[in-house]
Amino acid sequence: MSIDIKSSAEIESMKRANGIVVAVHKELREKLRPGISTRELDKIASGVIAKHSGAIPVFLGYHGFPATICVSIDSEVVHGIPSQDRFIVEGSIVSIDVGVKYRGFVGDAAVTYGVGKIDEAGRKLLIATRDSLYSAIEKARVGGRLSDISNAVESFVVPRGFSVVTEYVGHGVGREMHEEPQVPNFGRPGLGPRLKAGMTLAIEPMVNEGVGGTRVLSDGWTVVTADGRRSAHFEHSVAITKDGPIILSEGLPTGLD
Repeated sequence: MSIDIKSSAEIESMKRANGIVVAVHKELREKLRPGISTRELDKIASGVIAKHSGAIPVFLGYHGFPATICVSIDSEVVHGIPSQDRFIVEGSIVSIDVGVKYRGFVGDAAVTYGVGKIDEAGRKLLIATRDSLYSAIEKARVGGRLSDISNAVESFVVPRGFSVVTEYVGHGVGREMHEEPQVPNFGRPGLGPRLKAGMTLAIEPMVNEGVGGTRVLSDGWTVVTADGRRSAHFEHSVAITKDGPIILSEGLPTGLD
């Protein structure tokens, strides 16, 4: 396994790409309301990205994916395809994943948003998933092991009654959207590659209300929970430095703001 080590200048470039990702999320948070179509959300995201000369939506066309962003609602875990016929409804939880390439580097971040008034169970799911992300980021330190990050997610959410998705994982990120290493959200600590300064990771807990299993819909993209219960997804791009982890996508909406 070859893990790319980024220079300080390259990490700064990744911050700029992630700054565009954050701008997209902030605009979508403003526009996310009952009655809006997921296709309209995709158009809004495209418009924000287009305002930044040279920026491109990294998801669009990736292995044939047909949209700028992924929009996954309630029992949809990841990779939901925006549609003119799919509308946001009050009380839903909506996971939005945004990826942008800018000046040679990728920014990647996801938030699950509560739409209007969501029930207490949904609120607990969002909070647990979001907080597990920060627990995992805290483990992204020089000298640790990759599975310390993975174990932090599982150790946080399972005692709270939730399950982690095992079929889909986080990943290295940088010049490409998916680089080595894979970053699972489960496993024993103290295993895997030693963490080094200059590693850049997309850490992304995917957490289910019920069982951790998933299946893929007939569109070939949309991943849903096996039992039809809800799922949440939060993701930050993170750089490991000698002074500790740096969140490159800092400033994302919280999902419940």
